[in-house]
Amino acid sequence: MPLDVSRIRALCFDIDGTLSNSDDQMVAQLSRVLHPIRILLPGKNSHRTARRLVMASEAPANFFMGLPDLVGADGPIFALVDWSARTFHTRPKKYWLIHEVRQMLADLSQRYPLAVVSARDARTTGDFLAQFKLQPFFRCIATAQTCEHTKPFPDPVLWAAQQMGVRPEACLMIGDTNVDIRAGRAAGAQTVGVLCGFGEEAELRRNGADMILTETAELTQVLKEQDSH
Repeated sequence: MPLDVSRIRALCFDIDGTLSNSDDQMVAQLSRVLHPIRILLPGKNSHRTARRLVMASEAPANFFMGLPDLVGADGPIFALVDWSARTFHTRPKKYWLIHEVRQMLADLSQRYPLAVVSARDARTTGDFLAQFKLQPFFRCIATAQTCEHTKPFPDPVLWAAQQMGVRPEACLMIGDTNVDIRAGRAAGAQTVGVLCGFGEEAELRRNGADMILTETAELTQVLKEQDSH
């Protein structure tokens, strides 16, 4: 079913692979690790091998990240991680921002209320937003700790819609994986899949994405075109 832009009153953004270039960052880090043994790798190419390994790990990683939520252990785990970071003064990680995302958020926040809907914990979500000074663009921020269940459950999308004062059906959920698409659809929202993360187009369409974009920032033009009609 094609995207009905006229219905959209608010936007919900995933972080990893959608706003943050975390996927390419992981590939670059793994590629550096593999580089000394590149002669043993297919095509002697450490970057290509790293990308294949990271892509292959995506589905299992999503499962294991969601497992604590399913069994109700996410609260204690996140508390332990936060305690460790405070106790050992862990330096905040440096993130990469996807091309033209900041300008997109600046433009769209003038026309729509925006929300973050992430499966990250509150601390690292805050670190990412603070590094690029993105907090002012968002009306609300849903992390893995905000609701009883995180994505692919609809809870954080429903919560964000309530915070923004719109019906869930008037929201657009933007993300790079089937977890984002499933959460948006379960909440009754429309969904856009982006290919700048590791989500595959066929998989995103199979899970019901209403539109596929190559880059997240293309959303600005999609919504502007509706304004001109």
